[in-house]
Amino acid sequence: CKILRCNSEFVAATLHLRGPERGAAFCTALRSYSLCTRRTARTCRGDLAFHSAVHGIEDLMIQNNCSKEGPTAPARPRPPAPNAHGFESLDICDYERSFLYKHGRPPGFQHCAAFGDPHIRTFHDDFHTCRVEGSWPLLDNDYLFVQATSSPVAKGSNATVTSKLTIIFKNMKECIDQKVYQAELDNVPAAFQDGSVNGGARPGGSSLAIWERSPGRHVEIRADYIGTTIAVRQAGRQLSFSIRAAEEVARAFSEEQDLQLCVGGCPHSQRMSRSPRGRGRVPAETARALCRETLPVEDVYFQSCVFDVVTSGDANFTMAARGALEDARLFLPDAEKLHIFQ
Repeated sequence: CKILRCNSEFVAATLHLRGPERGAAFCTALRSYSLCTRRTARTCRGDLAFHSAVHGIEDLMIQNNCSKEGPTAPARPRPPAPNAHGFESLDICDYERSFLYKHGRPPGFQHCAAFGDPHIRTFHDDFHTCRVEGSWPLLDNDYLFVQATSSPVAKGSNATVTSKLTIIFKNMKECIDQKVYQAELDNVPAAFQDGSVNGGARPGGSSLAIWERSPGRHVEIRADYIGTTIAVRQAGRQLSFSIRAAEEVARAFSEEQDLQLCVGGCPHSQRMSRSPRGRGRVPAETARALCRETLPVEDVYFQSCVFDVVTSGDANFTMAARGALEDARLFLPDAEKLHIFQ
């Protein structure tokens, strides 16, 4: 029974499908998956994995409004034999591909973000608004160290914003040299501190790369060797950080690395209510109207937007919340977790 091969081919075909164009390609992959199961039906008649796959395909066809008739993808060539490490040596700096080869399924992913006041969305989908003035680690694990430096949003205010981000990609065997990325207000470079735009001269150097999405305002850093993508943005007078990290990477830390805002959120003593009392710099109803223009769903992103505009008086904070929501839509493995309501 070759059902595992059918499963792997389907996973490989859909692994990188995201965004609005996903539909047609996903249906094509489903029809190919169905064809593969039919070809192996005779030898798989008593296999539970086979019957599970057949029922799963039917459910996915219905959920995605796919027709049974239509184009299928050409058969994928069989991969070369693995070496002693269990996968192709060229794949060692392609985390998703090597994980799929070893486990027969794609890796799981987690999302974290820090934006605005700052507001923290943790890997576990907890949501906090933090006071955290000074420097605090967002991540501190075997692969990455990310530190955010915050300062008051306005003179005399308890609220703070991220004014500096430091990201260290730690040295990793034949893949990359250690690289440091640093962004400050009005300086969001499309290069690492040493001026390079990739992981260096090692064989897998290209598995770490920076892409400029909006000059001086938005960069994306793809670390394929650890299955991780990071977005750094500036909106108004604050920086924001978003990450999509492989679960294995997000969990690779020891007990000593216990302070990570992306893992545990901000400490209890640093948490703030998103319903600020007293007079703000902008009336709450004005802030709500501004935020509603870019954030029609009144979830925590909307609440955070209102809080930031009221506290700072800066309408640009609507774009900070909007950017964080756009990153979440792109990075979250489960679209149903996009909106959080509190």
